Amino acid sequence: MIDRDGYRPNVGIVLCNAKNQVFWGKRVREHAWQFPQGGIKHGENPEAAMYRELKEEVGLEPQHVSILGRTRDWLRYEVPDKWIRREWRGNYRGQKQIWFLLRLVGRDCDVSLRACSKPEFDAWRWNDYWVPMDAVIEFKREVYQRALEELAPLLSRGEAGRRRRAAGRPASDGVAERG
Repeated sequence: MIDRDGYRPNVGIVLCNAKNQVFWGKRVREHAWQFPQGGIKHGENPEAAMYRELKEEVGLEPQHVSILGRTRDWLRYEVPDKWIRREWRGNYRGQKQIWFLLRLVGRDCDVSLRACSKPEFDAWRWNDYWVPMDAVIEFKREVYQRALEELAPLLSRGEAGRRRRAAGRPASDGVAERG
Protein backbone atom coordinates (compact mmCIF):
# COMPACT_ATOMS: atom_id res chain seq x y z
CA MET A 1 0.00 0.00 0.00
CA ILE A 2 1.69 3.18 -1.21
CA ASP A 3 0.05 6.60 -0.77
CA ARG A 4 -0.40 9.08 -3.62
CA ASP A 5 2.87 10.82 -2.70
CA GLY A 6 4.82 7.58 -3.06
CA TYR A 7 5.26 6.72 0.64
CA ARG A 8 4.48 3.36 2.20
CA PRO A 9 2.74 3.69 5.61
CA ASN A 10 4.84 2.04 8.27
CA VAL A 11 5.36 1.81 12.03
CA GLY A 12 8.63 2.04 13.92
CA ILE A 13 9.10 0.63 17.41
CA VAL A 14 11.42 1.92 20.10
CA LEU A 15 11.25 -0.76 22.80
CA CYS A 16 12.97 0.16 26.04
CA ASN A 17 13.72 -1.71 29.23
CA ALA A 18 13.56 -0.47 32.82
CA LYS A 19 17.02 1.14 32.40
CA ASN A 20 15.77 3.11 29.34
CA GLN A 21 18.01 1.09 27.05
CA VAL A 22 16.51 0.32 23.65
CA PHE A 23 16.09 -2.93 21.74
CA TRP A 24 18.46 -3.08 18.79
CA GLY A 25 17.97 -5.91 16.27
CA LYS A 26 20.57 -7.21 13.81
CA ARG A 27 19.12 -7.92 10.37
CA VAL A 28 19.37 -11.53 9.25
CA ARG A 29 22.71 -12.27 7.51
CA GLU A 30 23.72 -8.58 7.57
CA HIS A 31 25.78 -6.45 9.87
CA ALA A 32 23.02 -3.84 10.06
CA TRP A 33 21.30 -2.97 13.33
CA GLN A 34 17.92 -1.26 13.54
CA PHE A 35 14.71 -0.79 15.47
CA PRO A 36 11.80 -3.09 14.63
CA GLN A 37 9.58 -1.62 11.93
CA GLY A 38 7.12 -2.73 9.30
CA GLY A 39 4.34 -1.83 6.93
CA ILE A 40 0.76 -1.04 7.81
CA LYS A 41 -1.63 -3.36 5.99
CA HIS A 42 -4.80 -2.14 4.27
CA GLY A 43 -7.51 -1.53 6.88
CA GLU A 44 -5.04 -1.72 9.79
CA ASN A 45 -4.46 1.21 12.14
CA PRO A 46 -0.93 2.11 13.31
CA GLU A 47 -1.37 0.60 16.79
CA ALA A 48 -2.61 -2.74 15.40
CA ALA A 49 0.30 -2.76 12.93
CA MET A 50 2.72 -2.05 15.77
CA TYR A 51 1.46 -5.02 17.80
CA ARG A 52 1.58 -7.30 14.72
CA GLU A 53 5.14 -6.23 13.88
CA LEU A 54 6.19 -6.56 17.53
CA LYS A 55 4.95 -10.17 17.51
CA GLU A 56 6.46 -11.01 14.09
CA GLU A 57 9.87 -9.43 14.63
CA VAL A 58 10.45 -9.62 18.40
CA GLY A 59 8.00 -12.31 19.53
CA LEU A 60 6.36 -10.08 22.14
CA GLU A 61 2.63 -9.98 22.88
CA PRO A 62 0.68 -6.90 24.04
CA GLN A 63 0.88 -8.03 27.69
CA HIS A 64 4.71 -7.90 27.49
CA VAL A 65 4.77 -4.13 26.83
CA SER A 66 3.15 -0.86 27.77
CA ILE A 67 2.77 2.00 25.30
CA LEU A 68 4.46 5.15 26.60
CA GLY A 69 3.52 7.18 23.53
CA ARG A 70 3.88 7.72 19.81
CA THR A 71 4.97 10.42 17.42
CA ARG A 72 2.32 13.01 16.69
CA ASP A 73 2.78 13.02 12.90
CA TRP A 74 4.21 10.83 10.16
CA LEU A 75 8.01 10.94 9.84
CA ARG A 76 9.21 10.36 6.27
CA TYR A 77 12.38 9.15 4.64
CA GLU A 78 13.24 8.55 1.01
CA VAL A 79 14.81 5.28 -0.04
CA PRO A 80 17.72 5.44 -2.52
CA ASP A 81 16.91 3.92 -5.93
CA LYS A 82 19.33 1.02 -5.43
CA TRP A 83 17.26 -0.14 -2.40
CA ILE A 84 13.84 0.07 -4.11
CA ARG A 85 12.16 -3.16 -5.22
CA ARG A 86 12.00 -3.38 -9.00
CA GLU A 87 8.18 -3.64 -9.03
CA TRP A 88 7.84 -0.45 -6.97
CA ARG A 89 10.16 1.74 -9.07
CA GLY A 90 8.49 4.78 -10.54
CA ASN A 91 5.86 5.52 -7.90
CA TYR A 92 7.65 4.58 -4.65
CA ARG A 93 9.70 7.23 -2.83
CA GLY A 94 10.10 5.83 0.66
CA GLN A 95 8.39 5.27 3.98
CA LYS A 96 6.22 7.37 6.23
CA GLN A 97 6.25 6.17 9.81
CA ILE A 98 4.45 6.55 13.10
CA TRP A 99 6.91 5.68 15.86
CA PHE A 100 5.85 4.06 19.12
CA LEU A 101 7.76 4.13 22.39
CA LEU A 102 7.15 0.96 24.39
CA ARG A 103 8.32 -0.20 27.79
CA LEU A 104 9.07 -3.91 28.21
CA VAL A 105 7.07 -5.06 31.23
CA GLY A 106 7.81 -8.71 30.51
CA ARG A 107 11.24 -10.29 30.75
CA ASP A 108 14.16 -10.44 28.34
CA CYS A 109 13.49 -14.16 27.89
CA ASP A 110 10.06 -13.28 26.41
CA VAL A 111 11.88 -11.97 23.32
CA SER A 112 11.81 -14.55 20.52
CA LEU A 113 13.38 -13.68 17.19
CA ARG A 114 11.92 -16.85 15.63
CA ALA A 115 8.26 -16.06 16.28
CA CYS A 116 7.49 -16.10 12.55
CA SER A 117 8.62 -18.23 9.60
CA LYS A 118 10.80 -15.46 8.10
CA PRO A 119 12.72 -13.79 10.95
CA GLU A 120 13.87 -10.19 10.44
CA PHE A 121 16.62 -10.36 13.07
CA ASP A 122 19.17 -13.02 14.01
CA ALA A 123 20.54 -11.24 17.11
CA TRP A 124 19.53 -8.48 19.48
CA ARG A 125 20.93 -6.40 22.32
CA TRP A 126 20.04 -3.54 24.63
CA ASN A 127 21.68 -0.29 23.57
CA ASP A 128 21.84 3.21 25.05
CA TYR A 129 18.74 5.25 24.15
CA TRP A 130 20.79 7.65 22.05
CA VAL A 131 21.82 5.09 19.48
CA PRO A 132 25.00 6.10 17.65
CA MET A 133 23.63 7.43 14.37
CA ASP A 134 26.60 6.12 12.41
CA ALA A 135 25.29 2.61 13.21
CA VAL A 136 22.04 3.44 11.35
CA ILE A 137 21.84 3.10 7.57
CA GLU A 138 22.39 6.59 6.19
CA PHE A 139 18.99 7.23 4.61
CA LYS A 140 17.15 6.41 7.90
CA ARG A 141 19.35 8.50 10.23
CA GLU A 142 17.31 11.70 10.21
CA VAL A 143 14.04 9.86 10.93
CA TYR A 144 15.67 7.90 13.77
CA GLN A 145 17.03 11.11 15.25
CA ARG A 146 13.69 12.90 14.95
CA ALA A 147 11.77 9.95 16.45
CA LEU A 148 14.17 9.60 19.39
CA GLU A 149 14.08 13.35 20.06
CA GLU A 150 10.28 13.50 19.97
CA LEU A 151 9.81 10.42 22.15
CA ALA A 152 12.59 11.07 24.72
CA PRO A 153 10.44 13.25 27.02
CA LEU A 154 7.98 10.35 27.32
CA LEU A 155 10.59 8.16 29.04
CA SER A 156 10.43 10.19 32.23
CA ARG A 157 6.70 10.80 31.74
CA GLY A 158 6.26 7.01 31.48
CA GLU A 159 7.89 6.60 34.88
CA ALA A 160 5.76 9.40 36.31
CA GLY A 161 2.67 7.79 34.72
CA ARG A 162 3.40 4.49 36.48
CA ARG A 163 3.65 6.37 39.77
CA ARG A 164 0.36 8.24 39.03
CA ARG A 165 -1.46 4.99 38.16
CA ALA A 166 -0.12 3.33 41.32
CA ALA A 167 -1.55 6.28 43.27
CA GLY A 168 -4.92 5.91 41.49
CA ARG A 169 -4.55 8.98 39.21
CA PRO A 170 -4.72 8.94 35.39
CA ALA A 171 -1.52 8.98 33.33
CA SER A 172 -0.92 11.47 30.47
CA ASP A 173 -2.26 10.98 26.91
CA GLY A 174 1.06 9.60 25.63
CA VAL A 175 1.33 11.68 22.46
CA ALA A 176 4.66 13.42 22.20
CA GLU A 177 4.31 17.17 22.21
CA ARG A 178 6.31 19.39 19.90
CA GLY A 179 8.30 22.10 21.57
